[in-house]
Amino acid sequence: MKTTRIIFWISTTLIFLFEGVMPALTSQTEMAREGIRHLGYPEYFGPMITAFKVAGSLAIMLPKVPARLKEWAYAGFVFDFLCASISNTVVDGFSFNSVFPLIVLAVLMVSYYTYHKLQAAQNPTHAY
Repeated sequence: MKTTRIIFWISTTLIFLFEGVMPALTSQTEMAREGIRHLGYPEYFGPMITAFKVAGSLAIMLPKVPARLKEWAYAGFVFDFLCASISNTVVDGFSFNSVFPLIVLAVLMVSYYTYHKLQAAQNPTHAY
């Protein structure tokens, strides 16, 4: 169980850094705005998605957040990563920018799996 806890915290912290801290610090840069424009999204999309990313990363990171809210945050990130991969592929063709969101999705899935494994250990009636 100790190994599961360590894997959970490493994977969840990586998601927190990629999806909470980085967007919060870089979303208003010209490079970030150009990235949103380049993919064909409206100007307001950047700040909106940043707010959701920060909220979602806090939801999966903070232990006292209700399980149902964590589930929604995990689901939101799955949609975010899949749509990012699709958007990059459609606009620029298949490249590393298409694959990177899927790599982060794999890290998210490790976090999700270990989260449920830890929940099941604490509450034997917890199903995942």
